[in-house]
Amino acid sequence: MPEKADVVVCGAGIAGLAAAYHLTLASVPNVVLIEQGEPLSLTSDKSTECYRNFWPGPGDGMVRLMNRSLDLLDGLALASGDAFHLNRRGYLYCTADRDRLQELRRAAEESSALGAGPVRVHPGHGEAYCASGPQAPIDGFDVLGEPSLLHAHFPCLSEEVFGALHVRRAGWFSAQQLGRLLLDRAQAGGARWLRGQVQAVETTGGRVAAVRAATSSGLIRIATPAFVNAAGPFVGRVARLLELDLPVACELHAKLSISDALGAMPRQAPLVILSDPQTLDWSIEERAALREAGHEGLLGELPSGVHARPEGPDDSPMLVALWPYHTPLVEPEFPLRFESLYPEVVLRGLARLLPGARAYFDRMPRPFVDGGYYTRTRENRPLIGPLEIEGSFVIGALSGFGLMASMGAGELLAAHVTGDRLPEYARWFVPSRHADPAYLALVQSMEATGQL
Repeated sequence: MPEKADVVVCGAGIAGLAAAYHLTLASVPNVVLIEQGEPLSLTSDKSTECYRNFWPGPGDGMVRLMNRSLDLLDGLALASGDAFHLNRRGYLYCTADRDRLQELRRAAEESSALGAGPVRVHPGHGEAYCASGPQAPIDGFDVLGEPSLLHAHFPCLSEEVFGALHVRRAGWFSAQQLGRLLLDRAQAGGARWLRGQVQAVETTGGRVAAVRAATSSGLIRIATPAFVNAAGPFVGRVARLLELDLPVACELHAKLSISDALGAMPRQAPLVILSDPQTLDWSIEERAALREAGHEGLLGELPSGVHARPEGPDDSPMLVALWPYHTPLVEPEFPLRFESLYPEVVLRGLARLLPGARAYFDRMPRPFVDGGYYTRTRENRPLIGPLEIEGSFVIGALSGFGLMASMGAGELLAAHVTGDRLPEYARWFVPSRHADPAYLALVQSMEATGQL
């Protein structure tokens, strides 16, 4: 058991693994990573594993952080022979509403102005649209406002879909493979993984002095000048070990996996998203049963955002679908519990976008539901940087973008710990921003979700 460390990292989800990896790249010789379970097993491996650089303002912080993170992911994929199966299929935001298509275009133009790449409109100005392949653009946005063009390239979509926004620097990858690669490389750089639970953080003279953790061998004490809170959904709980309160809360998000043997979604499709709210087409009998069971919330208009993508290699029949139609703030607890109706609700919502999914209404393939917590600040921007007690740091509140942001967030955290030069966008993520009246006023003006 280690008796001392240069840095102790609490948590081996994707945030902790990325932090340990980048600390070893920064030549920190003795990093100890403490996790009570298996690495990546709490929330990170329950993700949809997607990424994008399409983010709103105000400010360019999220776009710049994501661009940097995706640059690092691209480099790591190249250096490792694509060990984590990175693709750039894109996100396709779809709508049956002409006004909403204009809203999507304005959102793309805002993100473009912040550094996410050019906006191309089809038909109209710009080069001819290319859906996929070597000639397809690798960044920016394509606005598809001509239904015949959209359906020629994506015949799986409902005829109701009028237009779409194709986000190009987007796709997905394997969370487990990325996490394994980061852990292996961190350990090769001298980091050690210890199975245990952090119980206390000792301070002396107002700064971190040691970490105490419970292990199978008993309670141990590790002397250290630096402690990194990367505890995922428990980041707030771990902060209270230092008598600090972090402005974070958790939402429970679920995802559905089914076998798409009938091919409702083509295997080479991008991630498809319905940007329109909808009311599900329940029968009279179903409506009565839902009302009697206390599920009246499923009878009215449900929010936009149902989305899906193919899962696995080309010969896999699996499809992953999600719909965050009900995500109240909750206290994190495990094991997770999900609504029994979630698979049917998601499938019915998805059929509005992919009519082929209707074939599963009468006999749904055996569904598998899992998920995890989105741990987020009110404005949905992460916490990366030093805390009030000297030697304490946080990398957390990575919400639903932990995997895509992990490389950039880990690099930024390591720069804070080592005193390296910080990028300009670091100011958007330091925890101290929540003590700045100007920033708080900005938060008041932001959209409630901080998402697109």
